[in-house]
Amino acid sequence: MTDNAFAPRLTVEQVEEGDQLAPKFDGDGVLPVVTTDAGTGEVLMLGYMNAEAFKRTVETGEAHYWSRSRKTLWHKGATSGLVQKVVDFRIDDDQDAVWLRVEVAGSGASCHVGYRSCFYRSVPVGKPVTPEMKLTYREDEKTFDPKDVYGDAPNPTQL
Repeated sequence: MTDNAFAPRLTVEQVEEGDQLAPKFDGDGVLPVVTTDAGTGEVLMLGYMNAEAFKRTVETGEAHYWSRSRKTLWHKGATSGLVQKVVDFRIDDDQDAVWLRVEVAGSGASCHVGYRSCFYRSVPVGKPVTPEMKLTYREDEKTFDPKDVYGDAPNPTQL
């Protein structure tokens, strides 16, 4: 994907060692974003940015993502009030992945299901994977009730 807001990707050295912003979006026009709590380092979520979400995040200092399931730009917290204020915006060596360190407004939650982190369950390791395998909850309770925040809106996750 090309966008005149970003430098063209000309050489490996320029991308990996230079000081020009030249992100590489995948075939769907997105790149992955790992978002962590700036204070604790806890992983809050994995999202995706297209060029517009990338630019809006840089320009506003608040996290914007591209919803692959809804096919729309998404300002994190616009509905819930749980806005993610960017403290540090990092791009990896070949500029095809982003790490955001954020402070979250309100209750500090980032998961639309109501938990603080989208990574609220663990998968057991050292065992064969079977349909009976059970996930272990790592958060004891929800930070907010999604119905209170979002009403009866359909779940944004597609099965």
